[in-house]
Amino acid sequence: MNLNFASDNTGPAHPKVMEAVLRANDHAAMPYGNDPVTEAAVAAVRAAFEAPEAEVAFVATGTAANALALSCLVRPFESVFCSRVAHIEEDECAAPEFYMGGAKLTLVDETDGKIDPDDFAAKLSAAMDRGVHGAQPAALSLTQITERGAVYSLNEIATLTGLARDAGLATHLDGARFANACAALGCSPAEMTWKAGIDAVGFGGTKNGCLGVEAVVMFEPPRGRELALRRKRGGHLWSKQRYLSAQMLAYVQDGLWLEMARSANAASARLAEGLRSLRGARILHEAAGNLIFAELPRAAHARAFAAGASYYLFPGDTPLDGDPETAVRCRLVCDWSKSDSEVDALIASWAG
Repeated sequence: MNLNFASDNTGPAHPKVMEAVLRANDHAAMPYGNDPVTEAAVAAVRAAFEAPEAEVAFVATGTAANALALSCLVRPFESVFCSRVAHIEEDECAAPEFYMGGAKLTLVDETDGKIDPDDFAAKLSAAMDRGVHGAQPAALSLTQITERGAVYSLNEIATLTGLARDAGLATHLDGARFANACAALGCSPAEMTWKAGIDAVGFGGTKNGCLGVEAVVMFEPPRGRELALRRKRGGHLWSKQRYLSAQMLAYVQDGLWLEMARSANAASARLAEGLRSLRGARILHEAAGNLIFAELPRAAHARAFAAGASYYLFPGDTPLDGDPETAVRCRLVCDWSKSDSEVDALIASWAG
């Protein structure tokens, strides 16, 4: 039984995605995205976002998606506002700063990973007052689902993008778990992006059943040409682009992306319910999608790992020997393939 709850990256690719890649391998096709599969995939993403004029570029990693999108929104002497725990701040090895030519990140306080509007307004006002001596405010980056498992409501997104827009800032959405957020909110991709004031989004597929593909979607056509050039210059234009495109086409067609996200979210909700039933267990942040941060007694973790479970403890070097009742934090992630029996087995291992 698979008790790996470390990340949605550990899950398998969906068979329909694999089949699409194999179909793309059946014949020769022109390189660099000049092929029918890429054309169809771009059209499918535009249709999903209700954005027929949007520029769509496929890349293989979320880091590339974020860095390339932001590089189109800011110049080297400007700044991007983001959460203190944003992936672009903590987990991308300064790739955004590299692709932006040295532009800086300005960190904003958060709750459950959500940017606090008042702190954003205060940080923005202070940056505006620095004149030539400070990095010029240029963009706001949000993460949906947040790095703590919470989901911004549509109103919360609109409030933050409204503050940004009033100050002349562009807006970016890191959507590595975009599908899970859409499933949690019951909204459309358009409602969670351009209709809520977002200028650019990384529409994630890798964490949600693809081999490795993300779509960078720019809703302002004038920025589209720059995205195409930056993708090439940055080394992210595949010569055999159809293998990325085939994944995205299968992902978007017939709502597979949403079906998988709903499955992952349902598994996570079942896991959260089980956690709440355990003595000494506590969920630490809002858990609206497929990502849970919790704490359990050290002895419960030891039992789970002995049963073959895999997930991250925080801090990562936390020993399993010691006071068995001490609460130890962990992160638990469900991918689209997680079954009820796997979830129940993990809960049972904690219970002992």
